[in-house]
Amino acid sequence: MREGIHPNYNNEAVVKCACGNNFTTGSVKDELKVEVCSKCHPFYTGKHKVLDTGGRIEKFMKKYNLSE
Repeated sequence: MREGIHPNYNNEAVVKCACGNNFTTGSVKDELKVEVCSKCHPFYTGKHKVLDTGGRIEKFMKKYNLSE
């Protein structure tokens, strides 16, 4: 490998989430700022909700003459 062209790898990079959670990981940067982490992401917290926006299900049922 060529010398002097690769960035320095930092094993103690701090990741800061918008929810206030902090943890360390490895990166070429010293600090990373993220909006969503595993503590606040709906998929991991189990708070994921399926929303029926604008009656899409009712529109589908009406279009194909299906009854519930």
